[in-house]
Amino acid sequence: MPARRFSLPRRAASLALLALATLGAGTAGADEPRTVRIAVDVPYPPFEYRTADGELAGFEIELGNELCQRAALDCEWVVQGWDGIIPGLLARKYDAILSSMRITAARERQVLFTEPYAMSPKVWVARRGEGLDPAAPEALDGLTVGIQRGTTQDTYVTERYADVLDIRRYATADDIALDMESGRLDLAFINYPMAIETLAIDDPDGAFTQMGERINSPEAIFGRGNAIAVRQRDAALAERFNQALDEVYADGTFERLMAHYFDYDLRPASRL
Repeated sequence: MPARRFSLPRRAASLALLALATLGAGTAGADEPRTVRIAVDVPYPPFEYRTADGELAGFEIELGNELCQRAALDCEWVVQGWDGIIPGLLARKYDAILSSMRITAARERQVLFTEPYAMSPKVWVARRGEGLDPAAPEALDGLTVGIQRGTTQDTYVTERYADVLDIRRYATADDIALDMESGRLDLAFINYPMAIETLAIDDPDGAFTQMGERINSPEAIFGRGNAIAVRQRDAALAERFNQALDEVYADGTFERLMAHYFDYDLRPASRL
């Protein structure tokens, strides 16, 4: 972004920003693609993970590469832990976040979101046969629950269960799974896809199972869906991503990618 990389006179900087806004308004076939660095929290299968040879892969990696191609952006992936993912964006370590980030009011005060592209539900997980019911909080008194720090799951459990559960916060969902397997946790509250990938809750003979229904409400906590986050001043970049998202939905590309990684509908209500 010229106005940020060089010390330009005010008029020149204004013209540079105007040119970028014009480019972002709808010229996906521009001659000079902009380099954009995109942050992801890894591992977070099946959304993003590393293959055996160390390459980044997963649903959001494929989706992001597709969006960048359509938006005429040269995209580079940056791995960033969730705890620092918004601060890193604001510090210009990268230009966007595409890592299952929910649109929430608190986050909208810090970043600018695209339209939502997905809506992955959250679930309670316990050992099979425990018979625990999250709808009866009194039955959970004194039990330990693992949640990923700084997520909407963290907000939900903290607001609704802090007086009965011993809440333990983790940097990654993989860390939660390890402590569930070792018996250091009684419960987990995590993304449904992660519960399948890391705790095999879809295996009828597995050690863990889903408790209760999949959860996507209230909107005040869980937001309107997962979206790409950029800095608030980068409206032109957000618009380029929005146009590309419209295209991948319109021609069936999103559903093809979704079917490759998930056996349920990940589309947010606004895309149905």
